[in-house]
Amino acid sequence: MQAQAPKTGESEQLTGAEIVLRALADQGVDTIFGYPGGAVLPIYDAIYAQQQVRHILVRHEQGAGHMAEGYARSTGKCGVALATSGPGATNMVTPLADALMDSIPMVVFTGQVPAHLIGSDAFQEADTVGITRSCTKHNYLVRDVNDLARV
Repeated sequence: MQAQAPKTGESEQLTGAEIVLRALADQGVDTIFGYPGGAVLPIYDAIYAQQQVRHILVRHEQGAGHMAEGYARSTGKCGVALATSGPGATNMVTPLADALMDSIPMVVFTGQVPAHLIGSDAFQEADTVGITRSCTKHNYLVRDVNDLARV
């Protein structure tokens, strides 16, 4: 999500990562639990550059998911977790399933390989949409930064 989309001003540009963080902050999200990886480094750059949403570094992606779920249970807010592509994304399945079964509000962002490599069995590629279909209410694969507004 390193592509640029128009910012609020005519000449100003936001990255996809900045759009996501602003949208989360606008929805009242103040905490993200996550574990960095190559496919989500642009989001980590955007997290570092802002002050509204804090990041809590975990030691395993599944821990991020369970922490986000516990945060949602204890605060009444939506829990948010972040993981990289492939194994990072698949490690979110158990927390997602648990949250869905207990009607806990949770959003998980994962990275993905570059769009032109999807379906080519690239390094750390996983069909995250297919894998999470049965344990989420909705899931999306954003291929273009301009599609973020509809998601």
